[in-house]
Amino acid sequence: MASVRSLIAATAAVLAVSAGPAPAQTTINLTAIDGYPPKSLWIKEFVDFYIPEVDKRLAKSNKFKIRWNQAWGGQIVKPNGVLEGVQKGLGDVGIVTTAIYGDKMRILAVAYATPFVSNDPALVAKTIDAMAEKFPAIKKTFASYNQVYLTNSVVLDTYQVFAKKELRNLGDMKGMKIAGAGFNLRYLGPVGAVGVAGPLAQYYNQIQTGVVEGCMLWPEAAATFKLAEVAPFMLRADLGTVNTKVLTVNADTWKRLPDEVKTVMQEVAIEYRDLLARIAATEGADSVAAYKKAGGAVHDLSRAERSKWARDLPNLAKEWAAGLDKEGAQGSEMLSFYMDAMRAASQPIERQWDRE
Repeated sequence: MASVRSLIAATAAVLAVSAGPAPAQTTINLTAIDGYPPKSLWIKEFVDFYIPEVDKRLAKSNKFKIRWNQAWGGQIVKPNGVLEGVQKGLGDVGIVTTAIYGDKMRILAVAYATPFVSNDPALVAKTIDAMAEKFPAIKKTFASYNQVYLTNSVVLDTYQVFAKKELRNLGDMKGMKIAGAGFNLRYLGPVGAVGVAGPLAQYYNQIQTGVVEGCMLWPEAAATFKLAEVAPFMLRADLGTVNTKVLTVNADTWKRLPDEVKTVMQEVAIEYRDLLARIAATEGADSVAAYKKAGGAVHDLSRAERSKWARDLPNLAKEWAAGLDKEGAQGSEMLSFYMDAMRAASQPIERQWDRE
C-alpha cells in the first residue's frame, strides 16, 4: 500500500511539473463613453450585449480580461463631444453620433442625403460598412481624429415628424421651428419650416419650453424619451432610415491591444450592428403603439404629398457627392454604390438621387 501511495504521489508531482503553472491572465482597462443616457437603445445594447459578449469570448482562452469603465450620460463627454473625447483619449471606446457632426462626418451622410429611399436598417448598416471597406476615405476620416472605425449602427427604422400641433399635410408645417439631427434639416426647406439643430436628448425640453414646436425623430426614441407628453401629434411621413452611430476605438489604445482582443472586439461589433438593426426594424410598430398609449395621435401623410416632398427637395445627394469629389473622396462613386445597393434590394425608392 505504501508503495502504491508513493507511486501516485510521484506521478502527480511529475504531472504538476510537466503541466507548469497556469498562464497569467492580463487585465486590460477600457473606458467606454457616450454623452447620451443609458436608456438610449444603442447604449443599452452595448451594455447588455456588446460588453458581455466580448467578455465571454475572451474567457474561452482566459488570456485576457477587460475591466470596463462605463461613462454615459455626460459623465465624461456630452453627445456632441464623443468624437473629440475619443480623439484625446478621454475614452478608449466611443459611440460617435455622426449625424450631429456636420462637415466633420459629412463623408458618412449618404443615407441622410438620399431620403425617401429605404426603411430597412439592416440593409443601410451593411451597405455603409461595405462602403467603409471599399472607399478608403471613410476610415481615413476617422484616422484623422486618432480613431479606428469598427462599425456603423442604424438605430432607427425611419424618421417621422412629431409636433405640438396636429399635422395632416405638408402645409401644416409652414413656419414651424422643428428640431433635427443636423443633416436632415435640409428636408424642411420645401415645407416652409425652420430647422433647429441639436441632439435628441434635448428635444423634450426644447419643445416643452417653446424653443421648437416639433422634431424629426423615430418612434422608438419618441417612446423612450416620452415625447407624447410634449409633442402629441405624429405625422407618419416615412422619411427613411439612416446610419447615425459609429463605434470607434482610440487609435493609440488600439495599437496596444493584443490581436486576440482586437479580433473579438471587431467580430462582436458587427453582431452589435446587426442586433441594433433588428431591434430598430421590429420595435417600430410597437413604439408607435406605445406613443399612442401615452396619449399621442398619428396621421399618415398621403402618398401624393410624400412624393411631392421628395420631388421638391434640391438634389441633396449630388450636392453631397460633389463636395466630396472636390476633396478627392470619391463622392459620386459612393453615391452610385449606395443607390445600386438599394435598387438591388428592391427598396421603395421615391427618387433616384444619383440619376436625376
